[in-house]
Amino acid sequence: MFLAFCILGAAFIRGYSGFGFSALVVSASALVTSPLYFVPVVMLLEVAATIGQAPAAWPNANKRLLGLMLLGACIMMPLSVWGLASLDVDVLRMVISLWVLAMCALLLTGWSIRRQVGAPGYVAAGLVSGLANGAAVGGLPVALFLAAQNIPAIVFRATLIFYLCAIDLVALPMLGFNGLITRDTGIAALISLPLLGLGVWLGGRRFISASPENFRRMAISLLAFLAVLGLLKSAL
Repeated sequence: MFLAFCILGAAFIRGYSGFGFSALVVSASALVTSPLYFVPVVMLLEVAATIGQAPAAWPNANKRLLGLMLLGACIMMPLSVWGLASLDVDVLRMVISLWVLAMCALLLTGWSIRRQVGAPGYVAAGLVSGLANGAAVGGLPVALFLAAQNIPAIVFRATLIFYLCAIDLVALPMLGFNGLITRDTGIAALISLPLLGLGVWLGGRRFISASPENFRRMAISLLAFLAVLGLLKSAL
């Protein structure tokens, strides 16, 4: 019941802001179970969410930025998946929580990039994102990078929607090769689909009539709260 509530809430945030679903759900799962085998579940759900959002989001996505960031992510992804398969549960929980907190702190400071970013900068953002994606928080570095450039909300959201789907499609076969995808992965994803669909639909409706920036701030605060709880659980 706890995870069902978290998936619904995270799906609402995903539908509204375009990011945060995986990190929120993995952080929440770390409080009640091992997040190790839940990572591929949220990746499958990210792909499913994008299928529903794709028709409306694709015209607004920045395809050039998308391609450059994906290039960097694909280079680093094998290393991140290897790290996920090798870490112990408590270490994994701590790594995820610390990474989430660090990203939240940067986003909340209002840090911004004042000079124009070239292709190497976007590839570098993808490298960091690919490294983080093994712990299902690969969207946060890219969200930080785009938010720091004051990209219009509709472009920010659409680009993230397709980026998150793409890096998860790359990572899923690697997770399967490392034995992290089982029959239970599919069952958990199927059970979660109605909650995902409802949350994304409600979040998308909210995005049309409200400012994404205000809700993004709330999502980051919630994410930081879950990360703190994850750290406490690791310490205890």
